[in-house]
Amino acid sequence: MHIPDGFLDAKTWVATTVVGAGALSYSLKKVREEFNERLIPVMGVLAAFIFAAQMINFPIAGGTSGHLLGATLATVLLGPWCSGLIISTVLIIQCLFFNDGGLTALGANVLNMAFIGSLVAYGVYKLVSGKSRFEQAAIFLAAWSSVIAAALAATVELALSGTVPFHVALAAMLSWHFLIGIGEGLITVVVVSYVRGVGLKPTWQQKKA
Repeated sequence: MHIPDGFLDAKTWVATTVVGAGALSYSLKKVREEFNERLIPVMGVLAAFIFAAQMINFPIAGGTSGHLLGATLATVLLGPWCSGLIISTVLIIQCLFFNDGGLTALGANVLNMAFIGSLVAYGVYKLVSGKSRFEQAAIFLAAWSSVIAAALAATVELALSGTVPFHVALAAMLSWHFLIGIGEGLITVVVVSYVRGVGLKPTWQQKKA
C-alpha cells in the first residue's frame, strides 16, 4: 500500500508527515529508553527480512500497490516502538533508493504501515493472547488486523485528497488486503514460532509500551 507522489493533496500529505514524524520521534525516544545492544542484530535481520518481503508488490486499482507488511512480526518479537522504527527505516530506504512510494507521501506511508500497523498489531495481540493456548491465534489475528488497518488508513487519505472516491478505494484496497492479511498472518505465525523455537524469548511484554 505504498502511496505514490501526486496521490495526496497538500493538506493530507503535510498533516500525515507531521503526525508520522512525531510518531517516529517518539519511537526513537522509547527505543533509547530500553536500549539493549543484543537487540541491534535482531533489528537488522528483521529489517532485512521485511525489506525483502515488502519489495514483492501487487498492483491494486487506483494506482496504489499492496504487499506484505511485517509490522506484527517485529511487534511480537521486539515491541511496537521497535517495530515502528524498523518499518520506518525500510520505507525510507525504499522511497529514497528504489522509488517505492512517493517522497511527498512518505509521511503517510510511515504513519500507515509503521505506526498504525504496529500499534493495531500490538493491541490485538495483547487482547487475544491472554491465555497461552490462544498465542498463535493472537499472532494471526494481529497480523491480519494490522494489514487491514494500514490499508484502511491509506483509503481514507486517498479519499480525503479527492484522488479516488472512498467506496471505490475501499472495495479495491480491502478486498486485496483481506487476502494479503491471511497470507501475512500465516507467514508471521510460522516465523515467530521458528524464532522462539531457536531461543529468542522477547521480554517487552513485561514492560509498558
